[in-house]
Amino acid sequence: MGVGQHVIIPTAPSPVSTGARSIAMHRARKSESLPVADLELNSQSLEFVERLYAEFVNDPASVPADWRQYFQKLPRGNGRGPVKLGPSFPRRSLFAPPAADGRKPAPAVARDTAAFQERVDQLIRNYRVRGHIVARVDPLNQPTAEPPELDPAFYGFTEEDFDRPISTVTDRGPDVRTLRTILQRLKNTYCWHIGVQFMHIDSLTVRLWLQDRMESAQNRLRLERAEQFRILRKLSDAVVFEEFLQKKFTGAKSFSLEGAESLIPLLDLAIEKAGEDGVEEIVLGMAHRGRLNVLANVMGKSPAAIFREFEDLDHALHTGRGDVKYHLGHSSDWETASGRIIHLSLCFNPSHLEYVNPVALGRTRAKQDRFGDLERERSMTLLIHGDAAFAGEGIVQETLNLSELPGYRTGGTIHVIVNNQLGFTTSPGEGRSSVYATDVAKMLQIPIFHVNGEHPEAVAQVVRLAMDFRRKFQRDVVIDMYCFRLRGHNEGDEPAFTQPVMYQAIRERESVRHNYLEHLIMLGEVTTDEAERIVDERRELLERELATARSEEYVYRPDLLGGFWEGFLGGHEADVPEVETGVAADRLADLLLKQTVVPENFTPHRKIERGMETRRAMARGERPLDWSAAESLAFASLVTEGIRVRMSGQDSARGTFSQRHAVLHDAETGEAYMPLAHLAEDQGPIEIINSPLSEAGVMGFEYGYSLDCPEGLVLWEAQFGDFVNAAQVIIDQYLAAAEDKWRRLSGLVLLLPHGFEGQGPEHSSARLERFLTLAAEDNMQIAYPTTPAQYFHLLRRQVLRPWRKPLVVMTPKSLLRHREAASSVEDCATGTFRRVVPDDSQIPAETVNRILLCTGKVYYDLRAKREELGRSDVAIVRVEQLYPFPDEPLRKALAAYRDGAPAWWVQEEPENMGAWRFLRVRFGNSLFERLPLAGVSRRASASPATGSAASHRLEQEELVAHAFGGS
Repeated sequence: MGVGQHVIIPTAPSPVSTGARSIAMHRARKSESLPVADLELNSQSLEFVERLYAEFVNDPASVPADWRQYFQKLPRGNGRGPVKLGPSFPRRSLFAPPAADGRKPAPAVARDTAAFQERVDQLIRNYRVRGHIVARVDPLNQPTAEPPELDPAFYGFTEEDFDRPISTVTDRGPDVRTLRTILQRLKNTYCWHIGVQFMHIDSLTVRLWLQDRMESAQNRLRLERAEQFRILRKLSDAVVFEEFLQKKFTGAKSFSLEGAESLIPLLDLAIEKAGEDGVEEIVLGMAHRGRLNVLANVMGKSPAAIFREFEDLDHALHTGRGDVKYHLGHSSDWETASGRIIHLSLCFNPSHLEYVNPVALGRTRAKQDRFGDLERERSMTLLIHGDAAFAGEGIVQETLNLSELPGYRTGGTIHVIVNNQLGFTTSPGEGRSSVYATDVAKMLQIPIFHVNGEHPEAVAQVVRLAMDFRRKFQRDVVIDMYCFRLRGHNEGDEPAFTQPVMYQAIRERESVRHNYLEHLIMLGEVTTDEAERIVDERRELLERELATARSEEYVYRPDLLGGFWEGFLGGHEADVPEVETGVAADRLADLLLKQTVVPENFTPHRKIERGMETRRAMARGERPLDWSAAESLAFASLVTEGIRVRMSGQDSARGTFSQRHAVLHDAETGEAYMPLAHLAEDQGPIEIINSPLSEAGVMGFEYGYSLDCPEGLVLWEAQFGDFVNAAQVIIDQYLAAAEDKWRRLSGLVLLLPHGFEGQGPEHSSARLERFLTLAAEDNMQIAYPTTPAQYFHLLRRQVLRPWRKPLVVMTPKSLLRHREAASSVEDCATGTFRRVVPDDSQIPAETVNRILLCTGKVYYDLRAKREELGRSDVAIVRVEQLYPFPDEPLRKALAAYRDGAPAWWVQEEPENMGAWRFLRVRFGNSLFERLPLAGVSRRASASPATGSAASHRLEQEELVAHAFGGS
């Protein structure tokens, strides 16, 4: 039966009135039917169309040719396709009992057909749109009675109407059902243990696919005994593991899965289905709730290793490092029932719950790119969320927004929400303004399945449907599994302090395993002895693992780098050999010229054409290299060496300051072209991507990408340096601490435009001081280069050295086009990045009475002032790498100056920002105990800079004057 869909038949302008046309239609015989083009669809003409279509269903040749062609073009318009409560047909009412002789009925038309059909349509649509509201998805509030109807009386139905026969078109041809039967199917589909939100999806194809899949099976999965037994086993594993922890480690924090044990069979089913679909790798991300259970029962981590972490017997190996056990990641190989191998990677995660989401997606994208999986089919992401966090954390929206963007697509993510209906002590009414925790996901054209976690077979149906949807449409899917949290936020909390009524109901409940076992015993599928044997075997295994963990023979094996991380290093910079990063001058010139070549029919913008001519002049040696030319040469030289380069950020393709123009656009057609991608046939891939207006989400994605692409150059660029503020969690929890906490390395590069140029407090500072505060144990590199060649060598060094640490670069704004901030091609042809650049003024060292130390842009102000004043007694030394701090290069650069010569650290930033306090803590009042050290800066300030350009110029003049001894 075609219900819930309104088909508008095209009309042609006609002088005939609607009333006259409807009378004519009612009088028309088959041979005199109006052409399709002359029909105006309204409440009176609807009956005519329905009658004509009914005749077409029984005998297509009985209707005029134009109508026959029209009906045949409709979805399943041949009358033989499967119609399951809602394909896109014209609304029709086929009400008639079957013919006495058994022939297919030619439905008669009742006077109230149109009005009755309208009410049927509304009711059925209401089940699809709102059935989830009354679905029995809450295990703490589920009456045993069958799901209620969505009040048919509201639509004017009577008891007689319920038994009225309705002819419907099915796979086997016309069929007859009663309205009561149809409503029962809808109740079973949308109002039992699964509630679905999908009618917000605009695509009719997608909606009909979901309708057909759900309504044909009434949202129920028919399981064989072996499948039911597997679910029972996984539930038993989950329950026994939690009981064992509570008994053996009473009071220890484990953030147990109790109350949500259906997560384990859910993951088991999802992984098995992924194997059937040809998936070879799954990246999982989750917070701490239930993580230990997932590690033991899904990821295959040895229970002995987990118990050893509870015992804390290896503390000497973790002094000053490591993390709590419920933050740790793990990887393993899973063999499916069919013999396929799937590699599982559970991401490490801090307590900043949802921030693992973009990291996991970035890892998946890197795996796909590494193996040329451009269809995004071999690897997938599965994210496990908490309900309060999913609704409350903005990073969730940022991650969802990445899902359909070309630079970040991964082929669809399965989102599983373990819905405890509680966040720490905060109820949903206090924690969100939406009906569901999942409502933010309605921003995407995807289904949201709400399922009762106490009914594992309903969970199984949702998992299979979600995996099939993801595979077919390559979109995200959300599974909102309603459950509860048996204990407090952690095992030491008393939840009844704040939720006494909820926890009274929870205390009265049996476990999901107990209830499912009773269900299977009632069906005769499992015996009590079989079930107890599963439990006994699991308990015995855990006892053996605990004994192993406590034995003196147990050897702790830290999770070391392996796989494609083989050969890369962490640790201290001093242990890593230097590398030459120069590139032959003729090759650099050639690479510059190739970047000025565009396709024959490509028309660059006239200003771009002038810029290309400038690049040609640089290649000929007629002009020095500017900042963007040096950057493009670094990228070009790397990709032509077969190295992957990936950069993303807001407006990165053109460059915030219109400096990069890596992606060109045809001035007439708008077609895009990237010269860097067409340098050589065998070059490495390069992506330069304009990101959405997101910092935490995109930086997290690129960090994740760098975890699975150690051999590539992966960069994230801020539009202005201060935008990095919005990604501070990624910086603090991942970039700065991952090696210490989780033994994981990253070579991610952050490009942060920085410099005081009178643009106000919001676009001056990339917060250099924050990175320096986080710097310890050579955990990252922080640099503020002053020349294009230095930048060139810095980028190449990041990839060519085997040492993998995040690199934070303070990049310029005004220096992008500063006449003095230039380098020759020869500067890029030899050498490597210089951590310290000595004074290059040819001033004799013995005449120097004042040493100015600086980093970055202020160097050019100081140099200009020295020339203006004619000061031949002042040396200017640049510290280009601030961390790891280059003690020996700096000592060498200062060696020629006399003892006692005053050294001044000069910075644009206020005294409480920039690098000054970092250096003051490091050196105190003297450099290497022979040069008195003091600082020159703006006064300490709560805000980085003034908003007045005139005030900025005055401050800058005073700053520079003071550096030379002025007042």
